Amino acid sequence: MEAHNARIGFILFAVYSLFYGSFVLLNAFTPDMMEIRPVAGINLAILYGFGLIIVALVLSLVYGMMCQTESSEPTDSEAPK
Repeated sequence: MEAHNARIGFILFAVYSLFYGSFVLLNAFTPDMMEIRPVAGINLAILYGFGLIIVALVLSLVYGMMCQTESSEPTDSEAPK
Protein backbone atom coordinates (compact mmCIF):
# COMPACT_ATOMS: atom_id res chain seq x y z
CA MET A 1 0.00 0.00 0.00
CA GLU A 2 2.84 2.42 0.81
CA ALA A 3 4.42 1.87 -2.60
CA HIS A 4 1.08 2.61 -4.24
CA ASN A 5 0.72 5.86 -2.26
CA ALA A 6 4.29 6.85 -3.12
CA ARG A 7 3.61 6.24 -6.81
CA ILE A 8 0.49 8.40 -6.69
CA GLY A 9 2.43 11.12 -4.88
CA PHE A 10 5.20 11.04 -7.46
CA ILE A 11 2.75 11.30 -10.36
CA LEU A 12 0.97 14.26 -8.77
CA PHE A 13 4.34 15.86 -8.02
CA ALA A 14 5.27 15.50 -11.70
CA VAL A 15 1.98 17.12 -12.74
CA TYR A 16 2.59 20.06 -10.41
CA SER A 17 6.20 20.33 -11.59
CA LEU A 18 4.94 20.80 -15.15
CA PHE A 19 2.71 23.69 -14.05
CA TYR A 20 5.48 25.28 -12.01
CA GLY A 21 8.10 24.69 -14.70
CA SER A 22 5.97 26.43 -17.30
CA PHE A 23 5.57 29.38 -14.90
CA VAL A 24 9.34 29.63 -14.46
CA LEU A 25 10.02 29.30 -18.19
CA LEU A 26 7.48 32.00 -19.01
CA ASN A 27 9.12 34.33 -16.51
CA ALA A 28 12.61 33.54 -17.76
CA PHE A 29 12.07 33.74 -21.51
CA THR A 30 8.99 35.92 -22.04
CA PRO A 31 8.71 38.22 -19.03
CA ASP A 32 6.71 40.72 -21.08
CA MET A 33 3.92 38.17 -21.37
CA MET A 34 3.52 38.15 -17.58
CA GLU A 35 2.61 41.84 -17.69
CA ILE A 36 -0.54 41.15 -19.72
CA ARG A 37 -3.69 42.00 -17.75
CA PRO A 38 -6.31 39.46 -18.86
CA VAL A 39 -8.80 39.78 -15.99
CA ALA A 40 -9.88 42.81 -13.92
CA GLY A 41 -6.55 44.60 -14.32
CA ILE A 42 -4.61 41.81 -12.58
CA ASN A 43 -1.48 40.77 -14.43
CA LEU A 44 -0.82 37.22 -15.61
CA ALA A 45 2.00 36.68 -13.09
CA ILE A 46 -0.37 37.20 -10.16
CA LEU A 47 -3.12 35.09 -11.72
CA TYR A 48 -0.68 32.29 -12.53
CA GLY A 49 0.73 32.43 -8.99
CA PHE A 50 -2.71 32.08 -7.45
CA GLY A 51 -3.42 29.33 -9.97
CA LEU A 52 -0.35 27.45 -8.75
CA ILE A 53 -1.60 27.67 -5.18
CA ILE A 54 -5.04 26.41 -6.18
CA VAL A 55 -3.57 23.57 -8.24
CA ALA A 56 -1.42 22.54 -5.25
CA LEU A 57 -4.48 22.46 -2.99
CA VAL A 58 -6.53 20.49 -5.51
CA LEU A 59 -3.73 17.98 -6.06
CA SER A 60 -3.37 17.51 -2.30
CA LEU A 61 -7.10 16.78 -2.04
CA VAL A 62 -6.82 14.33 -4.93
CA TYR A 63 -3.89 12.63 -3.19
CA GLY A 64 -5.85 12.42 0.05
CA MET A 65 -8.85 10.86 -1.67
CA MET A 66 -6.77 8.41 -3.69
CA CYS A 67 -4.75 7.24 -0.68
CA GLN A 68 -7.63 6.63 1.72
CA THR A 69 -7.86 3.16 3.14
CA GLU A 70 -10.74 1.09 1.88
CA SER A 71 -11.83 0.06 5.35
CA SER A 72 -12.90 2.69 7.86
CA GLU A 73 -12.98 0.18 10.73
CA PRO A 74 -10.40 0.88 13.46
CA THR A 75 -7.43 -1.44 13.66
CA ASP A 76 -6.41 -3.16 16.89
CA SER A 77 -4.08 -0.31 17.79
CA GLU A 78 -6.87 2.25 17.24
CA ALA A 79 -9.61 0.34 19.10
CA PRO A 80 -10.80 1.91 22.36
CA LYS A 81 -9.53 0.25 25.54
